[in-house]
Amino acid sequence: MAIPASAAGRESGCATVTVSTRQLMAYAAGIGATDECYFDDLREGGILGHPAFCVSLEWPVVSGAEYQAAIGRAPGAPRGAIHVLQDSRFHRPIRAGAQVVTRARIAQVRQTGAGALVTSCVETLDSASGTPLVSSWTGAMFLRDTVDGGPATHAEPPDLRPDAEVAVPGPARILLETVPGLAHRYSECAAIWNPIHTERAAARAIGLPGIILHGTCTWALAGQALVHAAAGGEPRRLKRLAGRFRGMVFPGDRLELDYGRSAPGVWQFAVRTPRGELAITHGVAEVDE
Repeated sequence: MAIPASAAGRESGCATVTVSTRQLMAYAAGIGATDECYFDDLREGGILGHPAFCVSLEWPVVSGAEYQAAIGRAPGAPRGAIHVLQDSRFHRPIRAGAQVVTRARIAQVRQTGAGALVTSCVETLDSASGTPLVSSWTGAMFLRDTVDGGPATHAEPPDLRPDAEVAVPGPARILLETVPGLAHRYSECAAIWNPIHTERAAARAIGLPGIILHGTCTWALAGQALVHAAAGGEPRRLKRLAGRFRGMVFPGDRLELDYGRSAPGVWQFAVRTPRGELAITHGVAEVDE
């Protein structure tokens, strides 16, 4: 299937949602984030949404009918893509009861050796005030598709960093445990459903060896660890979490998160699988110091 290069610059979806306590708690539970701030609905100010919860609002937009139409795919066609980039900047926490609007625009379309890469810019705002809550860049690799036309760019995503691995001396390491069934749990708790994460037949159909963990789940696990290691356990201090999703993670893998501070408020990180492959590369976390 061919994705038109002319899709770059097109608006590709919009959704308005009133965020519920249930949604926020489910997301935190799905990634094993048990901090009181995500679950104690009697605390002053109510619970906070985990920073990574933003992907639950973004997914219906970047997988919806308007996005499919923008890239020339029939409604309901199998997605056939894997998530390869997530770069989110957190302006304000998302709270229960907030009505938010999430809008996407396709920024880049280009051919790669692995397939057609479509990068989108996604903004989530408070619908009443227009106040920005989260700004994300997200990339999807359509493994069996090609690009009709040359590479096209409407907007450039922010730079990450040149090194795939952590380049600071003596990085620290945290082990991230995953369990069989995590992909199924995350699918339901995050409301992000793509059958390559839950059904072997769907994964095999696009050339994967089996079901793989969502890139955003690994990204969220890394973000949760970094909130504690670099931000004193305070999620509101995490201002950016970015990385490329490279190697496959299988539910049950024991992952290694390497991280180190490269400048005031800036931390590098990378995640490695038990097979020695990098699952997340070029990782950047920015923390309010």
